[in-house]
Amino acid sequence: MVISRHPRETFSSTTRLVLPNDTNTLGNLMGGNLLHWMDVAAAISANRHCRRVVVTAAVNNVSFQKPIKLGEIVIIESQVTRSFKSSMEVYLEVFVESTLTGVKSRCNEAMYTFVAVDQQGAPIEVPKTVPETKEEEQRFDGALRRRQLRLILAGKMKPSDATELKALFM
Repeated sequence: MVISRHPRETFSSTTRLVLPNDTNTLGNLMGGNLLHWMDVAAAISANRHCRRVVVTAAVNNVSFQKPIKLGEIVIIESQVTRSFKSSMEVYLEVFVESTLTGVKSRCNEAMYTFVAVDQQGAPIEVPKTVPETKEEEQRFDGALRRRQLRLILAGKMKPSDATELKALFM
């Protein structure tokens, strides 16, 4: 594919209010609900990148840094960091905003992987990602190492073939 996309073109932001049905008995947002909201936000970014049907291939590096309380506003920002042949890595940051003070703080981050598929569900090629900022370049470079690690752990790549990972230790 000749088309390339800049990560800013794939940016997505989702806002949700934590309601009683979203929480556990401690009044905190249930992790599964947050994972679902993040999956939807990441899928939107992946779709914006390739303009095709996308499916979740992996949920990676989910980090719950602090609880999100009932009544707080959740803001999920997502962006494609790198695309490969048919897959795309999406970086997500989760912020919480107090409805009383308006103070916004970061509380979570994750990496998701999506694959673009055709109408029969077969993987299809996606546009390349072209990072522009220093931060985008760092995430772009790290995506290949994360991909190799993910493939090794899934048994789809031999450790000896993970050239980027080996380079870290040489």
